[in-house]
Amino acid sequence: MTNDSIIHGMLVDRALRFVAIDGTQLVRDAQKTHGLSRVATAALGRQLLMTSMIATLCKNATDTVTTVLAGNGPSGNLVCVGRNGGLVKGYATEPEVELPLRADGKLDVRGYVGTTGKLTVIRDLGLKEPYVGMCNLISGEIAEDFAQYFTVSEQQPSIVYLGVHENAADGFVTGAGGLLIQTMPDCPDEAVDRVMQNADRIPLLGTRIAEGETLKQILEDLFRDLNAAFTDTFTPAFSCDCTRERLERALISIGRQELKDLIEQDGKAELTCHFCGKGYQFDRQALEALLLEATNDGGIHEE
Repeated sequence: MTNDSIIHGMLVDRALRFVAIDGTQLVRDAQKTHGLSRVATAALGRQLLMTSMIATLCKNATDTVTTVLAGNGPSGNLVCVGRNGGLVKGYATEPEVELPLRADGKLDVRGYVGTTGKLTVIRDLGLKEPYVGMCNLISGEIAEDFAQYFTVSEQQPSIVYLGVHENAADGFVTGAGGLLIQTMPDCPDEAVDRVMQNADRIPLLGTRIAEGETLKQILEDLFRDLNAAFTDTFTPAFSCDCTRERLERALISIGRQELKDLIEQDGKAELTCHFCGKGYQFDRQALEALLLEATNDGGIHEE
């Protein structure tokens, strides 16, 4: 049974809003699914936490948010997709890469992700075209990069904390948490100042989760002088929504000639979901049925 949770709330007489997450089990599940190294767990875990939080801010049940970190480090691309209620999936192109610890004994997330590159956020709101925002990476530590994105691309000044704590011996995730604080319209400077006076306590969130405190207990203490009001709660999870039908559409989309070649040369196909590693088998009969569908629905034409 998971204790993971997301809590929404308001601070300083509704001058600011916050989203907080305990995603410990979520990150554990991602680590197990992808065989993540310790540093990959820390990096992808942070991004999963952030993507899950953003997803709970979507207005419609069918809205999705995709975040892509493309740095110059050995991680390759880190891709996460969040949907209704904080459900999230994600993967790293190079999940098994491990790096030496930094001089301070911490995991080298910056070295894994890289310090130059792009952070892209794609919001699919069911319109003709999704909203795409982008900013340059400024640190590779992920939290700072998302704070930069919100400020520059969405003109939303934000405080972002993301932390994944792992056992030094075996990499077991002992705690994973995040916090997003954003100003509301006409937020007075005094309200921001009050929050910033507590900023040095925010990085303790992940540690306190690892020590067994509940997210609500931590927030009640962290915001005890900020007139906090809790408004919504969610149960996030690492959850893939891939289906055989989606993979069938992907096969159809490659084109009639390509499907013909696949049938004639291989007589079968196996597709694997990047997000969960599940494999889908298509024998000759299944491929021929898809070719027939591609021909009959008029959706695909040969050049």
